[in-house]
Amino acid sequence: MSDIRPTALVTGASTGIGAVYADRLAHRGHPLILVARNREKLDALAARLRAETGVRVDVLPADLTQPSQLAAVEARLREDETIGLLVNNAGAAAHGAFAQADADAFDALIRLNVTAVSRLAAAAVPGMLARGGGAIINIASVLGVAPEIPLGIYNATKAFVIAMSQAMTVELGSRGLYVQAVMPAATRTEIWKRSGRDIETLTGVMDVDKMVDAALVGFDRRETITIPSLPDASQWDAFETARVAMIQNFPNAEPAARYAA
Repeated sequence: MSDIRPTALVTGASTGIGAVYADRLAHRGHPLILVARNREKLDALAARLRAETGVRVDVLPADLTQPSQLAAVEARLREDETIGLLVNNAGAAAHGAFAQADADAFDALIRLNVTAVSRLAAAAVPGMLARGGGAIINIASVLGVAPEIPLGIYNATKAFVIAMSQAMTVELGSRGLYVQAVMPAATRTEIWKRSGRDIETLTGVMDVDKMVDAALVGFDRRETITIPSLPDASQWDAFETARVAMIQNFPNAEPAARYAA
């Protein structure tokens, strides 16, 4: 199979959502650059995908919480002119109330879920624009709009990913860059075990293959926001309509009358 599609760089590619994205994109004919910490798992996945699809698959082991290793991935995004798709998937979860917060754990989570995501997007955008366009898939979460579900700072990191994706769309969509924020609900991946939660205690957990396949339907439709588990898209549309309606009321030189003493 010839490399006729743009190269896709996928972070968090060794397991879970990232590994399924790698599988699906390889079968669509995209050459791949797979990024994750576990070199052994990356090599095994790369070997399988090369055998099954014939596409070029490179591995780039990196811990994206480490500045020097993150910088190496940023450099690849800036310098590799074949890259036309970034799947910003690498992330972690943490749980617990703010009253018992572990500040160091919060910092590590922000470095992976916020700093790495934004720096990789920033590294990818200039080259994509110079080449006439590209696409970025940012894996967010429904928890980004659900602070009622108590997972500490995790919800806030995913709210950032949603807002960043929307801001990129407003700024860059007319210039040929497509940005999709995918908002999964509970999905059956290793992230639960790593965060210390028992997935078997949860209801409505979606199989990871089904989640990614649904997200790719949204990608093909060029959705800005894709929520695989949401049956009625009009609910998100109403949410967005209400949000946008508020914007015209923000620029006021005086406090609203409801705040009069």
